[in-house]
Amino acid sequence: MWNSFLGKRLKGAGYATKGAWTLLKKEPSIQVQAFIAVVMTVAGFYFNISSTEWMLQIFAIALVMSMEGLNTAVEEIADFVHPDHHSKIGLIKDVAAGAVFFAAIGAVVVGCIIYIPKF
Repeated sequence: MWNSFLGKRLKGAGYATKGAWTLLKKEPSIQVQAFIAVVMTVAGFYFNISSTEWMLQIFAIALVMSMEGLNTAVEEIADFVHPDHHSKIGLIKDVAAGAVFFAAIGAVVVGCIIYIPKF
């Protein structure tokens, strides 16, 4: 069963779920983003946002949380490869964090576009 096409997809989904759960349990940055995602979801219901606004909000939340996960993966790999301080490793980590920053700024802009008119 596990060697079939569907079995391999199910195994992959299991690994992905394990990774997401690990992030939520152990990474403070993802915990903050998850809290913000819950707050924004509650706000969406409270302000009765449109389907299009829901799609944009969900995409923004997913993008930021995905980027946080990738940033964590980059940091873990960098620390594994070179545990001591190294300028190149520092640059790699900074660039990965910068990608999260871009996603977060985009999410804030989406949130402002959706919610400022409602106040």
